[in-house]
Amino acid sequence: MIKIIDEALKELGLDLDTPVDINLDLPTDAHFGDLSTSIALRLTKQIRKPAPEIARILVDSIRKHLERTPARNTVRQVEVEGAGFINFYLEDGYFYEQLKELLIRGRDALKPDLGRGRTVLIEFVSANPTGPLSVAHARQAAVGDSLANILDFLNFKVKREYYLNDEGNQIEILGRSVELRLKELAGEKIDFPQDHYQGDYIYDIARKIQNSCLVGRQAKSKIQNPGEFAANYISDIIKKELDDFGVHFDSWYSQKKLRKSGSIDQALDFLKQKGFLYEQDGALWFKSTEFKDDKDRVVVKSDGTYTYLAPDMAYHQDKYGRGFRWLINLWGPDHHGYIKRLKAAVQAMGHESSSITILIVQLASLFKDGKPLEMSTRKGQYISLREVLDEVGKDCARFFFLMRRISSHLDFDLGLAKKHTPENPVYYIQYAHARICSILKESSFKLNKQASLSLLKEKEEINLIKKLLQFAYILNICLSTTDPYMLTVYLQELSETFHKFYDLHRVLGQERALTEARLSLIEATRLVIAQGLELLGVSRPKIM
Repeated sequence: MIKIIDEALKELGLDLDTPVDINLDLPTDAHFGDLSTSIALRLTKQIRKPAPEIARILVDSIRKHLERTPARNTVRQVEVEGAGFINFYLEDGYFYEQLKELLIRGRDALKPDLGRGRTVLIEFVSANPTGPLSVAHARQAAVGDSLANILDFLNFKVKREYYLNDEGNQIEILGRSVELRLKELAGEKIDFPQDHYQGDYIYDIARKIQNSCLVGRQAKSKIQNPGEFAANYISDIIKKELDDFGVHFDSWYSQKKLRKSGSIDQALDFLKQKGFLYEQDGALWFKSTEFKDDKDRVVVKSDGTYTYLAPDMAYHQDKYGRGFRWLINLWGPDHHGYIKRLKAAVQAMGHESSSITILIVQLASLFKDGKPLEMSTRKGQYISLREVLDEVGKDCARFFFLMRRISSHLDFDLGLAKKHTPENPVYYIQYAHARICSILKESSFKLNKQASLSLLKEKEEINLIKKLLQFAYILNICLSTTDPYMLTVYLQELSETFHKFYDLHRVLGQERALTEARLSLIEATRLVIAQGLELLGVSRPKIM
């Protein structure tokens, strides 16, 4: 359709000052066609005519063009609607052909090559190793991993990375917290500061150290730095939690190793040579205002220590140095003010601002029995990822963390996630998959990829075919928004469309040709549901 619209624009000889991308969208209401474009509305300023008039001119040209091309067998009708939208109504034959292609090629038919091998590094979670992962980190993990799955499916070359902040003030506070708990375990009365880590896991680490020190002199010599020991201990916990959550990183990047490598000083020297650093009040400043930041930023404080920005500069320069052409960072909302300065640093180091995408993943709140659960890392009064996994399992946890746009706060209902009823979207989708598997197993017919799909004429059958063929479009939205949320919506809609079809129309026990056609339809449905769940990291049960 895009090619046809483009040809219509050329044939009309419209002199456009600037090129306009031709968009095709899926109307939310089937009465407005199978495809729709708002191109006429976006041309009003350049052509200086009302959108409905532009749309009518374009439609006349599109209709004439269709008469001269094979596409006339695909498009049944083209109409102007409302404010100037152009709606396309497609022939059922087109959908049968696309369904047949899906059945023959399987998974490959669902994969538009949008990535073309472009290298992508997604850095996400990257929580300080000062405590178990919270639900905020869990949401970032679900989003980052699912987004990586989708990009990989779209033929991007994707790597996942966890940036381990294993040194600095937070690690020092962690070490002092453990030392104080060690004294307490030894019977000493202590005054525990409010800004230290107070969770029960600090006692666990202290007991671990205490027991190790009782083994002998050799074990004792290994625990000279409680902060480092605690950070390593917690890092192992984090890795195990993520592994059980189905999230696996290609690399764990240590800030400590970054500093020891000299990369931070090298990055600062590079910027100094470019004229982007200057000294003031005993500190070293980065001219970030030259790249649209609100103000210049300190990179080395007057006491000679780095700010957070300095190692981040070196870290991102290293990402580019490893050959990645698109960087994606997932951060929590408390980092929103940090975006401009990092983008400025990336540009100062010679890279396009568009080569890095920084996503702010809003927080998640847990509800149990209708009451919100409080979260505080230092006090230890929060529900960890491990507790959510124990409560609802990996599948529900991952899916529920994706059920809102990342720009929106998420309310996670633990009670709903535990229900084995259609109210629970994960159960509803998985049940559709299992239901299809059961039907296919029960059938005495083998799947026939040459089945007469034109026998599928019922409204619910056509609706299901159309919904199946929206899969690639949905993935394109996930790519353009860098957010897997729409895939969760689509899978719920697809499952609903399937259940409506199956509740009204028998698959087995019909005349052979119709049974084969309907078996093909539900097998295609199973393929799409299975692929969607796989991208979200959710299992595809055959029996429920």
